[in-house]
Amino acid sequence: MGDVLLTVNGEAPRDVIRYQLLVDESEISLEFDRGGLARVVDIVKGDGAALGIEVQSALFDQVRTCDNHCPFCFIYQLPSGMRESLSLKDDDFRLSFLYGNFTTLTRFTEADLERVVTEGLSPLYVSIHATEPTLRNHLLRNRRGGPSLRWLRALLDHGIEVHGQIVVCPGVNDGDALERTLLGVLDDYSELSSLAVVPLGISDHSNEPEMRAHTTSEARRVVDIVEDWQRTFLELLGRRLVFAADEYYLLAQRDFPDPTAYEGFPMHEDGIGMARTFELEFTGQASEATGTKSGFFAWVDGAPAEGYRAPRTTGSGSGSLTLRPRRTAPVGILTGPYGARVLGPLIERAGRPDVRIIEVDNRFFGGNIGVAGLMVGADIARVLAGEPAGHRYLLPDVCLSGDVFLDGLTVDDLPRPVEILPTDGIALRQALQLSQENAA
Repeated sequence: MGDVLLTVNGEAPRDVIRYQLLVDESEISLEFDRGGLARVVDIVKGDGAALGIEVQSALFDQVRTCDNHCPFCFIYQLPSGMRESLSLKDDDFRLSFLYGNFTTLTRFTEADLERVVTEGLSPLYVSIHATEPTLRNHLLRNRRGGPSLRWLRALLDHGIEVHGQIVVCPGVNDGDALERTLLGVLDDYSELSSLAVVPLGISDHSNEPEMRAHTTSEARRVVDIVEDWQRTFLELLGRRLVFAADEYYLLAQRDFPDPTAYEGFPMHEDGIGMARTFELEFTGQASEATGTKSGFFAWVDGAPAEGYRAPRTTGSGSGSLTLRPRRTAPVGILTGPYGARVLGPLIERAGRPDVRIIEVDNRFFGGNIGVAGLMVGADIARVLAGEPAGHRYLLPDVCLSGDVFLDGLTVDDLPRPVEILPTDGIALRQALQLSQENAA
């Protein structure tokens, strides 16, 4: 514990990806620093056998930062005073592979392509936003925005699985521009595994007058465009390829698509089909949770070095219940405004008058921020302070990283004890069954 790894078989690994490839060998020579003294240990083991070393960081060198200045970037919309690590803008293909972070490819190089291909770093996640070069330049505020899409073409040519994303900004890349982008995808990037269309998030701290929230009619237009193109892609490619975020269906006041329309939920982490998977899990129609692998900014603090492929944990242990109130007590489920609109009908259909949804308005970020993953300790504490003592309060783990909220508060700072649950329908159903069985 606390040893500093220097080399593996004479090579200083740049990141956990290279480290894992090196330690998969059967004969390993480790050079490390222990208290200022260099030591060498030779190990013989089976090929691919675990070495038993816990690595604390995913990247051993510097994170490749982003040189774009997207007006919709949420990093620019953070309140002042937040911990410094949250303000780091990355555009690192390694974090895309490890954590599902989106990269614009504007800093991608030939050497990066060679490494991705030779080491099989797939899937990757690419922010597209627009396929027209001038519009992509404008959205990224980077003259390399349009030209850098050549790397997307190169990745696809080499058989790399790539998932794309379009953040739609009203009046900028929606409407006819969105139509042209999807046409560009069909013409030039049809091998994309999936493409998520998501609305921009606007906090009260945005300084971009061009950026604003969608109106209901604009959200409906986006849904219509996506569903029209799904039919086109299905006819021409045999799959729907493009999907609209759940938030769009809520904004448009439309029913969520049938679960089969999501084609296996390839972009679940990007808010595509979360409502449907949660419903299937909560009602017992799904035996395993799709779940959320990580919350917002989760790669920065407390994230496992192996990336989202590692089990998600919090300081209390993901999935463990801290049952301080009596188990027969009334239950309050803490969630954001969007989550409340999804959970409300499910709880009502379950016939549980002892369970209520506690909606947590996001005053910390403000604007149109309503997802559970961006709930912060201050807002939850404010809401809980007005709730009765002795009730059970359930909190999804997606808003936590190691028991720490985005605003730096911890679970122990809340005025009421809470039970941390994995953010999936199975975990919630089991927690409510526990309450019901004890009441009986």
